[in-house]
Amino acid sequence: MTFILSHQVLDDILQKHRIKSNDLAAIDRLFGGADGYYWYHTLRHMCPRKEVMVWGSQEDMRAAVQGHENETAAEDEVKPQQLKDEHLAAIASHLKLAS
Repeated sequence: MTFILSHQVLDDILQKHRIKSNDLAAIDRLFGGADGYYWYHTLRHMCPRKEVMVWGSQEDMRAAVQGHENETAAEDEVKPQQLKDEHLAAIASHLKLAS
């Protein structure tokens, strides 16, 4: 399965669900519950604007997202958050390409 990330994809997800970018509670729910907004923001931050990231498997996507989290946490000298299964499932459901 292929997963695709871009700022446009994230914007389209919010638009599809009629969620405004400042509705943190709705984004939390959409992206797996508590801390869903955190992971949504992580996705926006890790993907350069006007670029597209593509992964060939859910595990590749998990590794990329967690790797980005680990790197930014190290830069900020804080403990990285761990991507929970519920967040990964929600992210995967939104980023997977229809086949």
